[in-house]
Amino acid sequence: MNRNILLSLIFLIFTNSLIFSQDSTTTNTNIVDSVAGNIAYVIFEDDTLFILSENLGPFSPQERANAITERLDDLAEDLIIVEDSFNIIETEESFLINYKDAVIMSVTDKDAKSEGHSKKYLAENYKEIISTSFIDHVQIKSTQSWLVRIGLTLLTLAGLIVIFFLLGRLFKWINRKLTEYDKKIKRKRKSVLRFIVPKSSQNIFILLSNIVKYILILFILILYLPLMFSFLPWTKGIVQDFYGYITEPVKYILNGLLDFLPDLFFIIIIFFVAKYVVRILTNIEQEYENDNITIKGFHKDWAKPTLNIIKVIIYAFALIFMFPYLPGSDSPAFKGVSIFLGVLFSLGSTSAIANLVAGIVITYMRPFTIGDRVKIGETMGDVIEKTTLVTKIRTLKNEEVTIPNATIINAHLWNYSKTTKDLGLILHTSVTIGYDVPWDTVNKLLIKAALNTTLTQKDPKPFVLQKSLDDFYVNYEINAYTKQAKKMALIYSELHKNILEEFNAAGIEILSPHYNAIRDGNDITIPGHTTEDNRNPVEKVIDKVSGKGTEKA
Repeated sequence: MNRNILLSLIFLIFTNSLIFSQDSTTTNTNIVDSVAGNIAYVIFEDDTLFILSENLGPFSPQERANAITERLDDLAEDLIIVEDSFNIIETEESFLINYKDAVIMSVTDKDAKSEGHSKKYLAENYKEIISTSFIDHVQIKSTQSWLVRIGLTLLTLAGLIVIFFLLGRLFKWINRKLTEYDKKIKRKRKSVLRFIVPKSSQNIFILLSNIVKYILILFILILYLPLMFSFLPWTKGIVQDFYGYITEPVKYILNGLLDFLPDLFFIIIIFFVAKYVVRILTNIEQEYENDNITIKGFHKDWAKPTLNIIKVIIYAFALIFMFPYLPGSDSPAFKGVSIFLGVLFSLGSTSAIANLVAGIVITYMRPFTIGDRVKIGETMGDVIEKTTLVTKIRTLKNEEVTIPNATIINAHLWNYSKTTKDLGLILHTSVTIGYDVPWDTVNKLLIKAALNTTLTQKDPKPFVLQKSLDDFYVNYEINAYTKQAKKMALIYSELHKNILEEFNAAGIEILSPHYNAIRDGNDITIPGHTTEDNRNPVEKVIDKVSGKGTEKA
């Protein structure tokens, strides 16, 4: 009986203890939960570093703790060696804990007040905790982890080599097939593609295949390099930085183009207006050259040069209007380059500008036209081309001579074709005859020689001028009209031949060049003329014996 009562009492005490313990545990849990609702834990590598219980602006303690934990994880992922680079920067409102230039967290007055320490002390404490945790974390990193990273890098590099090898084999097979197809096309005479495919071994299909190949290689490198360099922390940002160097200029150019679009519309409108005006003037010039439009006093050969001058003026004004809308036109660099080019053009184009101005002057002076026989300085020939800078002449020997227009302005110019359409060009040549020949005889022979020349005019009739009375002879000049200025050389040749024939037939000696020797029985210069032998018989016998007569015969 007593034993049962004792057991019952013990059970009652144990039950009450359990109930009291449960109530106490529930009460304590509720208290902890109520406190834990206003705090957050900063955790790094499953280790709680410290607790945050104050807001930072709109961010709650939990949001602050999550952000700090994320920054620590990112930093630990790339960290190889923990340098003594944790530092504290004081600002007006807080202390910033940084690793090099990267901000990890901030310590405010509220944090210091809730912890019961000064703000600086709390920041230094947090910095020491973070630094110690990072040192332990780096030491925990095993050699196996580094071997895995290096192995993955080498594996991806090997994969890239295999991809390039397979790509090369693939395109080698494709090029072989394309070469066979190219030969097949060339064998087909009726195939249209045979006119497109080049005859060389590197045909158009191989060219296109190589272009596609290099585009694929570039595309693979762009996609593959970030993966290959992502395993080792010190190479992780290389590709991103490289892409950044490329994308930044591309973004700048694209943004510049987008900003340039409104100005581009103005430039396009100005360009098409100028082009439309030039087209109208070109049509007018063509109508004028076709004699559909006439302007009194305005020659037909002025139409094209005038159009070219007006074109230059219109495009110059169009460029002036476009200039403010060009990108970078207000920049000092653009202005400096413009001034430099202007000075360079001014210094280097002095002769060109002189020839240009001379070409314009020649155009409106009209001293010659295309096809005229002219003589400029020592050059004689036909004008084959006339531009604003130079004039080209084909000489009598079929030589092409280019003469700057500034030279033409400063030199004498003879135009032999200008008057041939009216009265005709007067060709002239001189002979010298001794005083013993009557002048009227000489005049008749010269006129006869001129009339016998094929391309000279019979009307007006040739005439002779006695140009001078020299010491040993009289200088006669024969003048004959012709309308064939381009055949001057042939006419002069025939005229000289006829003069020789007429004077030789008349037995008159042409003293050009003149003779200063005294006549002592020497042969005269008339071809085919023999003198009478007036020697006595004795002299003839002596000359015959001595051999002089034989030499004379």
